[in-house]
Amino acid sequence: MDRMTSLRVFREVVEAGSFVAAAGRLGMSPPMASKHVAQLEKSLGARLLHRSSRHLSLTEAGTAWYEQSRRALDLLDAAEAAIGQTHDTPRGQLKVSAPVWCATPRFARVLADYREKYPEVLVDMHLENRKVDLAADGYDLALRATQEPSPALIARPLCRVPFYLAGTPAYLARKGGVPALPADLAKLGAIVPSYVNLENLALKGPGGRMFPLRLAPAMRSDDTTLTLHAVHADMGIAFMPLWLIDEDIAQGRLVRLLPEFESMPVTLFAVYTSRQYMSPKLRTFIDFLSERLGAQAPAKAPQNAPFRGKVMQARLKS
Repeated sequence: MDRMTSLRVFREVVEAGSFVAAAGRLGMSPPMASKHVAQLEKSLGARLLHRSSRHLSLTEAGTAWYEQSRRALDLLDAAEAAIGQTHDTPRGQLKVSAPVWCATPRFARVLADYREKYPEVLVDMHLENRKVDLAADGYDLALRATQEPSPALIARPLCRVPFYLAGTPAYLARKGGVPALPADLAKLGAIVPSYVNLENLALKGPGGRMFPLRLAPAMRSDDTTLTLHAVHADMGIAFMPLWLIDEDIAQGRLVRLLPEFESMPVTLFAVYTSRQYMSPKLRTFIDFLSERLGAQAPAKAPQNAPFRGKVMQARLKS
């Protein structure tokens, strides 16, 4: 049997979840698909799949083989596409790392629309507030919000993501009202990220004067969603991406603090290892994100709903 065909059959069986479904996609009989995988296991000297009458699952060896062979097949497919020998539509599994705050209705809609346009691509999303090693961890792509992307990787800018300080009306009222100056933030507790240092951030005030951002930690968290829940629980304020809090600000559930002071927005980048031999699934996914997320960039900052809390009195020092 052709080794390359066996590799493709194995990948299809894993991604389809059954020999019957994989065989249908490949235009062969289920027994033939089974023979290809059996031949592959024989040549490797290892069982790749646990089989039962109703379920298939990867063995430890199968998991390792799938990750490596999938990437090899993607590279071959991309190379063929680059020299015009094939016009295959994007297909296969796409493993993506992204910040936790991408877990929003807006981003889910983008993913759903991509799936509708490219139904043969299975996006495997991993949300985590850490920098993964793309090659070592088997990722095709990482979405990273930063001001300085790593020079060792290819980084394509997708959109700007503003970050704002926000808290609940109840918490701010309990603490004496809405702060008027960056120095007033020290009177408020803050949920701060444990995965990034905010101490070097500054806010630009009226006239261009820069003010250091100094927050008094009430809790540290490596999960942005938990941070948002803690803010809603009146535990403190937080510095959060607009994607996560725009509706809360518009509906008055959260108050944006210091709207006259601007923080430098970060850029969301699509980060990958090489421009050479990009697979169709990776290229189309990045292009799709760039088009959709760039179009969704806010034209202006969200406005607070009416808030009756007492404003802290303070004056700018010359």
